[in-house]
Parts: sequence; C-alpha cells; structure tokens
Amino acid sequence: MGIHPVTIVVFVVTAAVGVVLGVALDSAAIAAAVIALAVLFLLAFRVARQWQRAVILRLGRYLDLKGPGFFYILPFIDTVPYWVDLRTITTPFNAEETLTKDSVPVDVDAVLFWRVVDPKRAAIEVENYRHAIAWASQTALRDVIGRTDLAEMLRGREKIDKDLCQMIDQRTEAWGIKALSVEIRDVKIPEGLQNAMSMQAQADRERQARVILADSERQVSRVFEESAKAYTSNPVALQLRGMNILLEGMRQNSTIVIVPSSAVETMGLGAMSGLTSLAKESGDSHGAKSISTQSRDTAKAGTV
Repeated sequence: MGIHPVTIVVFVVTAAVGVVLGVALDSAAIAAAVIALAVLFLLAFRVARQWQRAVILRLGRYLDLKGPGFFYILPFIDTVPYWVDLRTITTPFNAEETLTKDSVPVDVDAVLFWRVVDPKRAAIEVENYRHAIAWASQTALRDVIGRTDLAEMLRGREKIDKDLCQMIDQRTEAWGIKALSVEIRDVKIPEGLQNAMSMQAQADRERQARVILADSERQVSRVFEESAKAYTSNPVALQLRGMNILLEGMRQNSTIVIVPSSAVETMGLGAMSGLTSLAKESGDSHGAKSISTQSRDTAKAGTV
C-alpha cells in the first residue's frame, strides 16, 4: 500500500537507464549507482488516497501525518506503520444469551457506524482500533440489555440506539474515533417465550373483540328500546314497518313468503276488522268504506 504505479514506472525506467549507461560506458559502478538511486526513489515516494492518512514515524517516534497525494519519506529512517481510513466504517456486533432487566435471555444483533476523526490518536493510543471498537460496542450492548426490560427493548429501539451510541462514543473518544449511530437489527427471544407472548396477544385481542361486541349489542338494544316507544305511540308506523320488512324479504329471497297468521293479525292485515281499523287510524274514512265494500264483494264471491 502506498506504492503508486507511477513510482514503479519511474523505478523501472531509471533502472533501465542505469543498465544502458553501464553497458555503454563499460562501467558497472555507474549502473549500480543509477539502480540504487532508482531503489531509493521507489522507497522514498509514496501515494495516499483521498480518504487515507499515513502515520509517519522517524526512528520510532511520531513525526507527522501525510496525505492525500504524493509525499516522500527518508528511506531506512522514516517508516509508515499505519494507513488510517477516514471514511465511515460499518462494524456489526452482537450479544448472545444476555439477560435483560426482567431476567429474559435474548440474542441481539446490531451494527455501528463510526469514523476516525483523529488519525494520530487512533494509531498511537490503541493497538488495533478496529478490534477495540468492536469489543467496546459488544460490552456496551450487554450493559444496555442488562438494564432494559424486554418489553421496552421491543418497543423503544430508537431510545436504546441513542443510549448505546452515546456509551460507545464515550469509550472511543480517547482513541480519536467518533460513533455516528447504532442500529439494532434483530432481537431474538426463546421460542417458548415467543409462543407465550403470542397466546397472550391473541387472548387480549379476543377480549377486546368481546368487549366491542357487547358494547355494540348494548347500543342496538337502546335503539330498539327507543323504536319500541315510538311504535307504541303510533301503531300505524308499526304496521308500515311490518309491511316494509315483508317487502324486503320478498325482494331478497323469493316471491313466496310464509308468514304466521298471528304476525299478520298483529299488523292488522288478517281480517276485515284489521283493514277497517287501519283505514280509520290513517284518517281516511272514504278509503275505509271502499276497502269494506271490496271485502264484502270478495266474501260473497267466495261463498258462491
């Protein structure tokens, strides 16, 4: 890492020139000197990418940060032990068989988004900052799980993510690392507990359904009670309602409807007296006479 193709090309060209000069001048010393110069050039010039920073140590002591682009070092005196990546890095981590606050074993998978903000501290203050942040994230996750109830963990993931990110950031700040965000991907609970929670949810839904049904029946009974009071004070409305029910049944099912005679009598449609009372109650005396006459004619025809 750090050796650019351009430096390799320069090294090859310089070495070739040294060989050609040595052959042309018949001098091995000149060829060796030019080749040595090419090797020094290859060792001295490095290239750092846009997102990289090179940590330079001179005789074992921190000197500077280099990059991005071309830079040079003193061969055999300066070294580049670390190339620090400044991009946002994703680190998955998990906590297996960890007990929650209410003593429920869970397996939690999460992912951390972080980046290096101080390459010097990341290279000097910790041996391997990638491994260190992975272990710090896992221990922080176990701490958060241990002080959180299962129900809160399943419902309030956003709050847990925020608290976990703050804990990790406090632990990695000394290493020059910034924790950007944490996202819990999955929370696994024992299968027996899943079945129990499913049964509990089903029972709760059934209870709510029964309560809603009972409340609906109570509302319907109140409406029927109010309708009964209205029909008691107005028998004509009751008779018209009964006729409307018969008409709707004939439209929906068939053209033949069997109705008990008692029901017809209650509607005032089963006898001549019922028809007469219906006409009297409607206030149409002329209509009552017509209905009575028609009924007598029908009765005579039936007798003959």
